[in-house]
Amino acid sequence: METLLSEIRSCNHCAAHLPHGTRPVLQAGKGARILIAGQAPGRKVHESGVPFDDASGDRLRDWMGVGFDTFYDAERIAILPMGFCYPGTGKSGDLPPRRECAPLWRQRLLEQLPDIELTLVIGGYALDWHLPDRAETTLTATVRNWRKYPENILLLPHPSPRNNIWLKKNPWFETDLLPELKARCRRALFG
Repeated sequence: METLLSEIRSCNHCAAHLPHGTRPVLQAGKGARILIAGQAPGRKVHESGVPFDDASGDRLRDWMGVGFDTFYDAERIAILPMGFCYPGTGKSGDLPPRRECAPLWRQRLLEQLPDIELTLVIGGYALDWHLPDRAETTLTATVRNWRKYPENILLLPHPSPRNNIWLKKNPWFETDLLPELKARCRRALFG
């Protein structure tokens, strides 16, 4: 695992396409019990080098019911976005993760995480990778139908403040799914 992480952290495969340079941001340890499969780091995370070191991370930790120390313990929680480097900003927010990243690294990393009990799939790009054959056509429909997916996978919208409107339009997320998310996180982390 350490060799693979070192190789990833020195990757510059997409350097020509990344306006802010390469800085792969991820977290993984062989003992991790929860996998957070996100999109790609934002500008603030790119600058700090710490996954979810922003308002999205504050919200995600709250959703999961975990503290800072637990969240950043690589032997408990792996954080593997679909793209490890900040892709830059587009017209309506950050650009999508670079397409080259996941095929280069994802399967090799997942093979190094034998104890994952719960995968949190955040956003459409992670959803397309982890559940490519889902029946629903939208992220909202997929998240709404979370009960029909395997017990070891939970689908989430991005915890970004940009999604406040989505959260207000979908109150079932807070009342139905968040209690289940907290319970599954407790079981995965603490038995």
